[in-house]
Amino acid sequence: MKIGIVGSGAMGSGIAQVVAMAGNDVCLYDSNPIALEKAGANLEATFQKLADKGKISLEDSELYFNKIRLVNKLDELSHSELIIEAIIEDLDIKKDLFQKLENLVSEDCILASNTSSLSMASIAASCQKPNRVIGIHFFNPAPLMALVEIIPAVQTDPALVSQTKSLVESWKKLPAIAKDTPGFIVNRVARPFYGEAIRILEEGVADCATIDYAMTSLGGFRMGPFQLMDFIGHDVNYRVTESVFKEFFYDPKFKPSFTQKRLFEAGFYGRKSGRGFYDYSENAIQPEPNTNPELLEKIFKRVLIMLMNEAADAYFLNIGSVEDIDVAMTKGVNYPKGLLAWADEFGLQNLEKELDELYNFYHEDRYRCSPIIRRLAKENKTFY
Repeated sequence: MKIGIVGSGAMGSGIAQVVAMAGNDVCLYDSNPIALEKAGANLEATFQKLADKGKISLEDSELYFNKIRLVNKLDELSHSELIIEAIIEDLDIKKDLFQKLENLVSEDCILASNTSSLSMASIAASCQKPNRVIGIHFFNPAPLMALVEIIPAVQTDPALVSQTKSLVESWKKLPAIAKDTPGFIVNRVARPFYGEAIRILEEGVADCATIDYAMTSLGGFRMGPFQLMDFIGHDVNYRVTESVFKEFFYDPKFKPSFTQKRLFEAGFYGRKSGRGFYDYSENAIQPEPNTNPELLEKIFKRVLIMLMNEAADAYFLNIGSVEDIDVAMTKGVNYPKGLLAWADEFGLQNLEKELDELYNFYHEDRYRCSPIIRRLAKENKTFY
């Protein structure tokens, strides 16, 4: 298959690597020749490294690299059967790009966006043939992360969904089909991992190190929420939180925090800037967590309860199936268990009770229990 990719940054070049290694011919486009040259050098080095480690043969490393053609003229993508854009998360810029692409390609070419949270319906509406537009959302780094969210717009041809799913599987990725709502599955369901952790910090229950330790030691998460936000960067993570809050018509569940907003405003983006929730300067002494078992359990349970509730609500509102939601969270952000399977283990009656206790204490909408938890608990049923 001839695949065009727009944007040669980390995501675009990562997608190029994935689809080339699956045997496709790739045109990687970027208007910036310096960025394009850098992407080419990085891809060549990556294939060489894979060969050096014995993961692929030297012949295959050359074959895969030669399947990727670097181009700086958009019309070079005119023969593509599928184009995936991986550019800046700006709706107007994406819409303008899709209008240009539609005038270049054949009527059968699939136009896909790698957007992580923008409206696919809005992107599709910019095209004369919106039925061929679909979301194909990879996770960073694309070669390593198994999940790909597939997001049909309301205008998307239903047959294109199954076709795209087969394509994603042919790239040796795991597809999860998501409804076209802000954040899709992963960026919606993951919000409490950050938001509730910050709330616990703001209330003075524990510091960052203790909250992170609770989630990694008791929950088995690879990184704690503050470590992860610093790793992602507050310029990215805060903007996503702000966008999801706005796009959900200011639902209090997704309300951003002033704590993170101030870090963002100060330019304390995390690891990339040398300071975020933690200090990453050379001689900085990292804080030690409080290892009190009762405190750690309290923290872990509160964050987990909020995550399970959000996953349940995503299912209740048909954002994804039970299986797709759990696959999305385990393969998209490496959660140790699917949140709905975890909710079954926790006990839905227990989950309902814990959420009601939080709501009765705070009287805030963020703690409202999802109706599907109440229904299943009442009927003594489970998600699985």
